[in-house]
This record gives sequence, C-alpha cells and structure tokens, in this order.
Amino acid sequence: MGLGQAGVRLFLFALMAFCEAQRRTWETEGASGALRDLAGLQPRVRKPAPAGHGPQAPAQPNVSVRPQQRFNLQPNLPPNSRKPVEVQFHQQLQGPVRKVTWRFPQVPLKPTAAPVPFQMREPVSANSVAAECGEKDVYVEVKQDFFGNGLLLMPSAITLGGCGPSGQDVVANVLMFRSELQACNSIVKMTEDDLIYSFVINVAAEPHLDTPITREDGASVYIECHYLRKRNVSSNALLPTWIPYAATKVAEERLMFSLRLMTDDWKYERPSSQYYLGDVINIEASVTQYNHVPLHVLVDRCIATPVPDVNAVPSYSIIENHGCLVDAKVTGSSSYFMPQDQHDKLQFQLEAFKFYQDKSGLVYITCYLMATKASAPSDAENKACSYSVNRWTAAFGDDQVCRCCDTICSLRKGRDVSSEEFQISLRPLSIEDPIDSDLVQSSIENKATLT
Repeated sequence: MGLGQAGVRLFLFALMAFCEAQRRTWETEGASGALRDLAGLQPRVRKPAPAGHGPQAPAQPNVSVRPQQRFNLQPNLPPNSRKPVEVQFHQQLQGPVRKVTWRFPQVPLKPTAAPVPFQMREPVSANSVAAECGEKDVYVEVKQDFFGNGLLLMPSAITLGGCGPSGQDVVANVLMFRSELQACNSIVKMTEDDLIYSFVINVAAEPHLDTPITREDGASVYIECHYLRKRNVSSNALLPTWIPYAATKVAEERLMFSLRLMTDDWKYERPSSQYYLGDVINIEASVTQYNHVPLHVLVDRCIATPVPDVNAVPSYSIIENHGCLVDAKVTGSSSYFMPQDQHDKLQFQLEAFKFYQDKSGLVYITCYLMATKASAPSDAENKACSYSVNRWTAAFGDDQVCRCCDTICSLRKGRDVSSEEFQISLRPLSIEDPIDSDLVQSSIENKATLT
C-alpha cells in the first residue's frame, strides 16, 4: 500500500517537470523563432547550470527539441507574398515623395467699393428777419417761411421776446412786430459810447399736424439797437461856453466833407456796417457849401486796409490816379461811379470784399476828397471814371478825360478852391461769408443820437 502511493507521487512529479520544461522551451524558442529565422540565427539551447552553484533543481528528464518542431507563429501567406516585416522595411527604402501642394482654401476678400461723388450741401442764409430801430421803439418783420424751405410757420410759433405779432401781411406771408425799447423782455446794456437795447426773436419747433415729426428746429435771432451817448439828458439848462464847430468852419471859409454808407435807395445813411461777400456797398461823398459858390466834390483816391492804419500792409487801392475806380478792372467786379446829378454829392458802388486769410473780416476804407467850382470843366485830375465793358466812362463830363486811367494822369498846376486834400475814413466794415454764417442768426446794429 505504501509503495503504491510513492509510485503515484513520483509519476506526478515527473509529469510536472516535463510540463515545466515544455513551457520554458516555448517561451525561449517558440516565440522568437520567426525572428531568428530572418536573422539567420540558430536556436539557443540552454545549458544546465554547473554543479555546486546555487541550489540543485530537481532532476528533470533530458528533453531535446529539434528546430523543425518549433511552433510557426506566422500566418499562412501566398508563395509570392512578402512578410510584414519585409514590407515595412521596403517602404522605408522607397524613393523621394512628391511634395504636397494642397493648401487650405482662402476666404475671398470683399471687393473695395468705388468712391461715391458726393458733396454736402452748404446751408444758405434765409434772410428772413429785418429790423428798424427808432428813437422810442423797434419794428421787426419776420417771414413765415423762416427757414427758406417753403414751409410756413404758424404765427403763434414766432414771438418777439414773448410778445406776439402786432400785424400780418397775408399776401407776402410776413409777420410784423412793434415794441417799445423797454418792453417785450428787452435787455438794456450800457457801454462807454453806446446805449444798447437787445431783443430776441424766438421760433418754436412744432410738429406737423397730428404727426410726431417736424422738419424745422427751433431758432433764436438776436437784435440790437445801438444809440450813441452824446447828449446831456439832465433837466438843467446847458449854456455853451465854446464857439460852435460849424460856426468856426463857416467863419474860416473852410469846407466840410463827409463820407457815409447809404441804404439801397440812397435816401438814408445805412445804420449797419455789416455786409456779406457779394453785397454791394453804397458810398456817398459830399461837401457842405455854406456861403460858397456851388462846389463839385471829387474823390481823388481811396485805400482799403485790414487795420485802421492807412499805411499798413497789405493794402488795396480802390480809387487811384485822380478819380479812376480801378477795382472793376483789376478784379472784374461791378464797382462803378453813379451818374452825378448833384455837384455836392458823388456816389459810387463797391462790391464787398475781405482780405485773404484775415479772420476778423474787418475792412477800413480811407478816401481823400477835394472840391472845385461846379462850373469848372472836367479834366485829367478833375474826374470820376468807371471801367465797364473794356472801356472807361465818366460819371460827369466827357469820357475823353478817362483815357489817362491806363497810364498816369498829369498833375494840375493849380486848383480853384483848395489845393489841399481832405482825408476821411468810413467806419469799419464787417464783411462775412454767408456760407460760414449761421442759417438764421443775425445781429442788426442801428445807431442813432439819443435825444
């Protein structure tokens, strides 16, 4: 019984040793057999460990494995096919590859639009307000087409300092206002020389009928009435202790000249010295005769400067060469002498201008006046000549005297009344560009003597 059990155990031990030897042979030879065939290597047989080194392993049966008995791990391939390792190796030895020319598509650019020929329209002054300052009141006319766009404003939308219109011209669509100088919320301001009353024309914006829109905005126009402070207004009697200036002039038999801005109808002195480019400036030269025989007033020359100094630079000669109005010939303007109907008055028109790059817009005009007997004929130095249609014409007398205007007019040997010239200047002219000015804003100055 004991021998049988010992034999069974020995058999199991031998079987386990055989299985372990087969497993190790598989791991060392079977898995790397294919690689050794490619490299031309022989399978390596493990040698037993020499005696005396390390623990002795249990006795194992001597099992030899022939190379032909190795397991073939490669799949069955056709005869002409290549092994996977050879295929990979062959791909690595291929020639140069064509460069990739493909690119990501680009986003198309938006074409640039051509420039549009457009020019902004500049606003033009509507000239819808006119004012006249009297000694005690102010009179104002306002067009109902206030903005010049063809739309008539309601009378209730236009007030003079809160006061409504006192009249209306339904044919001309004009509203009329009249107010005392101290009424309609006027503002009084006093300077060293002037007493100024200021009024405001207010235009309220109103929607069109029952709609919430409007095509005109509100606006304000300021009006100023200037009155010179030259009289004593106290109630005490004033006894002069000097000889009146006019009486002195008469006694000395000297002449009194004047140079004034006139209204369009030449009836009154123009109260304002403000003009716009393109306006016509009416100028009147005159002489007071007193006890003299009838006199003929002459404008010998006129010079314009941007400052009060007549010798300043730059300067512009308007009349020269003893009465030749050269502005029309030099600039092609419409300036000319009016036909002379009265000997003691000489009138001429000057087209408004301003000095280049002068931001003030002020123009100072100085003229040199003289007088001769009215019965004396015109000559090269006693004339008033205008240039029009490529020729010179005289305001009085024969046109032949104007021929020297293109050369040099000869000097006179003597004068009938006085060989002296009288220098006189206009008050400063304010010339503005109508495009640069506000659409409806205006400032009207009227000067009168306070009595």
